[in-house]
Amino acid sequence: MKKSVFLLALGAALASLPAVRTGAQKSTYVSPVTPARTGRAPGMRVKLVSDSGAQRTYVIIFQTGDEAASGLAEFAQQYRITNAHYQGIGDASSAKFGWYDYKRKMFRVIPVGASEVTSLLGDVAVFNGKPLAHTHINLSTVDGIVHGGHLLELIVGPTLEVFVTVGAAPLYKRLNPEFEAGVIDLDLEK
Repeated sequence: MKKSVFLLALGAALASLPAVRTGAQKSTYVSPVTPARTGRAPGMRVKLVSDSGAQRTYVIIFQTGDEAASGLAEFAQQYRITNAHYQGIGDASSAKFGWYDYKRKMFRVIPVGASEVTSLLGDVAVFNGKPLAHTHINLSTVDGIVHGGHLLELIVGPTLEVFVTVGAAPLYKRLNPEFEAGVIDLDLEK
């Protein structure tokens, strides 16, 4: 009798669980050289906080709802940045990062919901005649698990604070045909 009650309770519990999707889930992929779409960070504010001649430091403050990859691309273009590195922390109401799939030579898009930006790191160099912001990110979800990869999109909520250090000597990227990705080439000059 106890065994049948247990099986009945187990069956009821399993029936109440959400349906599990079977089969392969379709993944979305994007090219590693797809530039971020600009114009999606209207609340972004920029301030020059240090200028030593050869090196400048800016702080970029993003507001709730701003899209960070767009804002970083816009900043690099508006300020004609040809060599920089940056770091930031903050929060995201949602984000998408990419994991590089070597076989496809593309980023597999991985979405994340509300999360803490525990680390945002990147650089700027010139690629195809324009400044290109290249960003990696670590996001901590409500369970404390950290997810990370190449930043594709981040909707800020409530803030994102990024410090950018700009160098004097320009850096240039070239297309690496093996990986179909832009890489900094120290021998490449304009």
